[in-house]
Amino acid sequence: MAKASPQFTCTECGAVHSKWSGRCDACGAWNSIVEEAPLGAGPKGALPKGRMIQLSSLQAQEAPPPRTLSGMDELDRVLGGGLVEASAILVGGDPGIGKSTLLLQAVAAFARKGLRTLYISGEEAAAQVRMRALRLGLGDASVQLGAETSLRDILTTLDADRPDLVIIDSIQTMWLDTVASAPGSVAQLRAAAHELVTLAKRRGISVILVGHVTKEGQIAGPRVVEHMVDCVLYFEGERGHQFRILRAVKNRFGPADEIGVFEMTGAGLAEVSNPSALFLSERGQPAPGSVVFAGIEGTRPMLTEIQALVAPSPLSNPRRTTVGLDGGRLSTILAVLEARCGIPFAGLDVFLNVAGGMRVSEPAADLAVAAALLSAREDIALPADTVVFGEISLSGALRPVSQSENRLKEAAKLGFTSAMLPKGGKTGPGIGVTLREMQDLTGFVGDVFGAG
Repeated sequence: MAKASPQFTCTECGAVHSKWSGRCDACGAWNSIVEEAPLGAGPKGALPKGRMIQLSSLQAQEAPPPRTLSGMDELDRVLGGGLVEASAILVGGDPGIGKSTLLLQAVAAFARKGLRTLYISGEEAAAQVRMRALRLGLGDASVQLGAETSLRDILTTLDADRPDLVIIDSIQTMWLDTVASAPGSVAQLRAAAHELVTLAKRRGISVILVGHVTKEGQIAGPRVVEHMVDCVLYFEGERGHQFRILRAVKNRFGPADEIGVFEMTGAGLAEVSNPSALFLSERGQPAPGSVVFAGIEGTRPMLTEIQALVAPSPLSNPRRTTVGLDGGRLSTILAVLEARCGIPFAGLDVFLNVAGGMRVSEPAADLAVAAALLSAREDIALPADTVVFGEISLSGALRPVSQSENRLKEAAKLGFTSAMLPKGGKTGPGIGVTLREMQDLTGFVGDVFGAG
């Protein structure tokens, strides 16, 4: 029998190469290609005849999948309205951000709702998990604990015990003895995730997998793991801030980009029912460079503070530093301000930050970013009762954004009386906020800062 030739796999994207190279052609990562033993081809010959699958039409009526509420409103919101039976969920986040704490609180909450739950840790002993549960006041929850990394033993236990929910912490520590690779490798991750998801669908067990993240903030391992599961959640936040954001990146049973807000306390993670008020609670008197942005996260509006600092640079290449915003978007806004409004930022360092550890990605933040930059550059503070939102095009025009009415209602609820936004948005009557609508960026600069 001819010996199977080795294959080389990228640990970042899972691409397979015929030979080793220093750089992956698929994702561009350096020193990420490792040699792995190929999977067996299996017995040759004619395959046995399969069975006919059951087909249905588009007009077939099916009941929505049953859900179980945990009682943690923020977690239920991110899951799309509760935990779906036989679903597979992948949770990723930075080390020490609070993934194990969140999932231990979640599994205890589901256990109190009557679900048979199992927590399997591959990184900590059962005694360590038990100590954390006691510290969080969860010692009375009927959660079964296990410390194991052998996937064969875990599958045997799940098949015999038949729990309703199982936590695997983490998927990178699991290993399958039929795959000749080290734990955490691409082949092991793919095989372990496939076996666990298959068991979840076959036995009706909900599975939550914990995944490590890379330096770039992506879940480590091939992207195929994300495609296998039904829901992908990212646990975000700055370790220096007490706020934590649970964001749904993918959800087959609910809206994507939905977020849940938690606050890290000595007793664990506490839910934040009104995140807008919490993010703005530490905001002091109006200062240059401070602007309140009315954004939309998932299905709910949220107000956050965008801070900017513009200072003369001693360097030949001025610094452009962003926290919580895309650096490429900042460069685009600076270029539009210089090309369309004649306001240069050459020779100036620019620092941009979203207060509270939030991460803003929607284009509606463009106008708030521009207002913060101009406020810092001109040393002019905007009124404290004003919110700003709108998208900036490369021509300098301001484009209306979706859900303007919901943004304004949230601002009015928190006491804001004025809003700067593009002209033409659907705002609706009787909101209680004075609107200052702008046609383009040049008019905005002239109207607010008296230049342009």
